[in-house]
Amino acid sequence: MDAEKLVSVYVKIRDAKAVKTKEMEDAIKALDAQLDAIEQELLEICKATGQDGGKTSAGSFTRSVKTRYWTSDWESMYDFILDHEVPELLERRIAQSNFKQFLEDNPDLLPEGVNLESKYSITVRRSSK
Repeated sequence: MDAEKLVSVYVKIRDAKAVKTKEMEDAIKALDAQLDAIEQELLEICKATGQDGGKTSAGSFTRSVKTRYWTSDWESMYDFILDHEVPELLERRIAQSNFKQFLEDNPDLLPEGVNLESKYSITVRRSSK
């Protein structure tokens, strides 16, 4: 096959995939809304009975508390982490774009144990007829 035919087929498949993805996302949103409504009802049962869950013939449910932490002041957070020597408060992952820029600016500074993987990819754009 030639490149023109491959790109044409690629665009058609990508469009069909987008339609299917949208349909599936809509169906999943509807199911998620139903699940949320049931979860709220179960939370109300827990609140009314003073229990943290229950067991039924269909299965069990448990009420739990999920707490999330975030900051709107990263400078203060970094200072706090340094002052209290608690780097474990941060997740262990490398900020990809920041690290890429650092290596471009400092090509001779690669920390020990850092791995990298590069691979080629193809981007296909629809023609603007």
